[in-house]
Amino acid sequence: MSATLADYRQIIGADIIEELRVIAGRVRHRSCQHINAEPVGGEVAGALTRLIPFMRELGLEIRWNVLKGDEQFHSASRTLLRALGGKEEVITDALVETYASTMEMNYREIGLTGDILFVHDPMPAGLVRFKSQSDRRWIWSGHTDLSHAQSSAWAFLRPLIEQYDAALFSVLDFALPMSIPQYIVPPSVDPLSERNRELSPEAVRTALERFDIDPARPIILQVARFGRRQNPHGMIAAYRSVKGETDCQLVLAGEGPADDPDDIQLLAELQAQAAADPDIHVLPLPPFSDLAINALVRGATIVMHIPLRGESGVTVMESMWKRKPVIGSAVGGIQRQIAGGFTGYLVHSAEQAARRASQLLSDPEKCRKMGENGYLFVRQNFLLTRQVKDYLLVMMALDYPRQDVIFLA
Repeated sequence: MSATLADYRQIIGADIIEELRVIAGRVRHRSCQHINAEPVGGEVAGALTRLIPFMRELGLEIRWNVLKGDEQFHSASRTLLRALGGKEEVITDALVETYASTMEMNYREIGLTGDILFVHDPMPAGLVRFKSQSDRRWIWSGHTDLSHAQSSAWAFLRPLIEQYDAALFSVLDFALPMSIPQYIVPPSVDPLSERNRELSPEAVRTALERFDIDPARPIILQVARFGRRQNPHGMIAAYRSVKGETDCQLVLAGEGPADDPDDIQLLAELQAQAAADPDIHVLPLPPFSDLAINALVRGATIVMHIPLRGESGVTVMESMWKRKPVIGSAVGGIQRQIAGGFTGYLVHSAEQAARRASQLLSDPEKCRKMGENGYLFVRQNFLLTRQVKDYLLVMMALDYPRQDVIFLA
């Protein structure tokens, strides 16, 4: 059963809910339409699944549409996304033509009816080609790090984004110089979702044992998609260094690779290392494994997330909400969520991560305090209600483009 405003009131208080109702009252005259690339999986679909019911209960009219495309378009999309992530790819005329024709097909089939269109990430960005002279507002929302994008890929995407009325970025570091207004809307934790709700100790223990993980011994956990950018080999190197000093287990869990040959090869490499060490657990999980991930995090001693490049860091927030000390790379959104020495540790290498993990495993009280600090930090800054408020304020700002102060009363 979906959570209601009344359910959230028990967590964040009646005052915040009332504030959201007041702000929503100022933008209810605007209907919204969200368009993204995938119906499930990933940060965007997960966020919309939580945000849209909440905002509808606040009285907003919202539609959600998912981009359609054939295999040729999906292949072109993978090439473009790799290039935007910094890999050497060729943006061919055929790719550009496939992208353009798919945008035209989606324009005809989706129907752009919202007063405010939120278009998420690069794949649907080209729909802005059909922007009319009406008072409809177009917002492009970027959830990935484009700061290392291949120049030809950015040259393709930037002219599209600059046709929007504004851009949202989930992390300040992801924002890029452009000619349109930009807003920062960090991601959030939904405390009542399957991925974050409270679980009994028995449920956690049962989940760990189902994966052949020993609940009685220290566990270092990473939750991430299986990709080289997530640095799983660095995780194994850090674990082995810690293991030389303290008995522990390593769990690498996340959504399994789809059809990227390199990701499939990576998983095979990790599974080979796990086969040689019974304390390394490689868990490629199917979609809709939120409850299992919830239990794995709650059963972990330390959560470590050391990607090589920037990302929003949602898993860091979710781990802190579950009162876990977090060791994370000083990149992207992670460095803005971990207060070094207070809620966890920021590191620049697997070697540093190993040293910090050894320190924490030798000091259970430090683990407990860091976990409690992280929980309070997320409660104050990164709950779903704050992200809802940010979206409402962006919608309001569009109606007052030249005003520095907007009065709600």
